[in-house]
Amino acid sequence: MADSIDFYFEFSSPYGYFASCKIEDLAAKHGRAVDWRPMLLGAAMKITGAKPLVDLDELRQPYFERDFQRCAGYYGLPFTLPESMPMNGVAAVRAYYWLKERDADLAKRFAQAVYARFFGAGRDVSAPEAVADVAAGLGEDREAVLAALQDQAVKDAARAATDAAIAAGVFGSPFVIVDGERFWGADRLDQVDRWLETGGW
Repeated sequence: MADSIDFYFEFSSPYGYFASCKIEDLAAKHGRAVDWRPMLLGAAMKITGAKPLVDLDELRQPYFERDFQRCAGYYGLPFTLPESMPMNGVAAVRAYYWLKERDADLAKRFAQAVYARFFGAGRDVSAPEAVADVAAGLGEDREAVLAALQDQAVKDAARAATDAAIAAGVFGSPFVIVDGERFWGADRLDQVDRWLETGGW
């Protein structure tokens, strides 16, 4: 996608959720489109040795759990830390890329709806049935979604997307790449804004 902002994220990432609610407005401000690219961050964690933010030591985990709430307040977003953290995002990633092949805007709305259900309402979206319910809420045929999740071509597309993210240097969520410049974290969106405004520094 020419002149797009590449937006990489993991559906189980609270910071990915925060960024997902802001990235479109930021891009529109600069006349850019956003290419949403969900991935399975666990593959990158195998390389970096990182752990999910709800599976840390007793010193850091309380901080991050408080930070999730603080960031939600800062961004003015609903937030409920789901009991099922970290979520298994395999089905959601597969469904996203299946939808994207047919309608990129629909796939984007699906990603937003998954995030809203998981972090906005605190409801698990790991199971294929839950993912199909989200897609059905956007007008998709529930049984067609469930069938797609078992399609080998769809599985391959999701795996390829994760491989491509790692090849691009993505190791966390959210991760934004604009004009070759890489930014990690929802708290870097202000820097992305400035970078687009000034052409770098």
